[in-house]
Amino acid sequence: MPTINNKFSTLSGILLVSGTCIGAGMLALPVVTGFSGFLPAMAVNLICWIFMLITGLLFLEATLWMKEEANVLSMAARFFGPCGKWIAGAAFLFLYYSLEVSYIAGGTPLFISQVESLGFHLTGYKGYIAFASLFGFIVFLGSQVIDRVNLILMIALVFSYFLLIGLGSTEVQMSFLTRRNWNAFLLAMPTLFSAYGYHNIIPSLTTLMHRNVQQLRTAIVIGTSLPFIIYTLWQWMIIGTIPESQIAKAVAEGIPVTQLLHTITGHPWIGFLATYFGYFALITSFLGVSLSMVDFLADGISAKSQGWTRILLCLIVFIPPAIFAGSYPGIFLEALGIAGGFGEAILNGLLPIGMVWLGRYRFYLPPQEQVRGGKPLLLALLAFTLLIIALETYHLVRG
Repeated sequence: MPTINNKFSTLSGILLVSGTCIGAGMLALPVVTGFSGFLPAMAVNLICWIFMLITGLLFLEATLWMKEEANVLSMAARFFGPCGKWIAGAAFLFLYYSLEVSYIAGGTPLFISQVESLGFHLTGYKGYIAFASLFGFIVFLGSQVIDRVNLILMIALVFSYFLLIGLGSTEVQMSFLTRRNWNAFLLAMPTLFSAYGYHNIIPSLTTLMHRNVQQLRTAIVIGTSLPFIIYTLWQWMIIGTIPESQIAKAVAEGIPVTQLLHTITGHPWIGFLATYFGYFALITSFLGVSLSMVDFLADGISAKSQGWTRILLCLIVFIPPAIFAGSYPGIFLEALGIAGGFGEAILNGLLPIGMVWLGRYRFYLPPQEQVRGGKPLLLALLAFTLLIIALETYHLVRG
């Protein structure tokens, strides 16, 4: 076997799961949970983490029933037939296009401000298309270039996060942390689904770890626990620093909460770190999602992602969401909620629950049980998933 596979340790798996979770979604967390207060925010954070941990283990169970190098489409086809494959493919595209729109809408304003500081002026759609084109070119260059860019950005992300938490903790006010509104906390769940999405890498992780179940379980459990801790500290700092009226402003304008920190604290370094931390978090997610989409489309049309074909695929991945984001500049938070409430709920909720139900109780496949609880647990998870979809539907209808 290749040497790289033999060296893929449990730690590597933990970091891969954690890195897939942590990204632009955390910029929206304090905004969507801020109205409910810190304690309700922690409750919904805990609930969604446990749900996504369990469904990740269910996804692992279904993956272990498959052959090597299985993907979401082949898994859906095996358990649900051709119709299931098409539904899974449509859900994948919906989820990832929603994320693309969100990332472009959230990242373009800072990009435009940086470009204008150099003496160039971008207005209207030009800024959104230029931002998408820049990172589209990086994705076009391939995974090696993306890996190098992503490594630099991840180092900057970690460094800026700890500095920001350290400085921002001095601005936390206990009176902000004690406010509670339990009526609002459920509405944050769809966005939290986006913040804990990692299930798509489980088939690849299973191959890299040679189907070592103990290693895989450890990678998933610890790999999702780290984001839970990071999100907890992050929400503590933001909710304890920003008044509720300013959180309402972020919701109304559909902007990442990091854009408000400098205004609220008046601390130049906090504003600087918050701006670039948000940018690094967004771009690392943006590159990963974009590369996945290009590869997914290439696989869907059975074509090699090279040359003119890769150029065409990059245009399909980047230009439509750039135009959509340019039409609705404040759609960052809305798009993340839609991605979590529908895309993540279907792919990371309904899909693994359905596959395990069929595998255990209809096809009677060899036991690979990763989660105890049997049918009652699966039915409870199904009910919770439908609740998330209903909440996002209610939010969209209510406007």
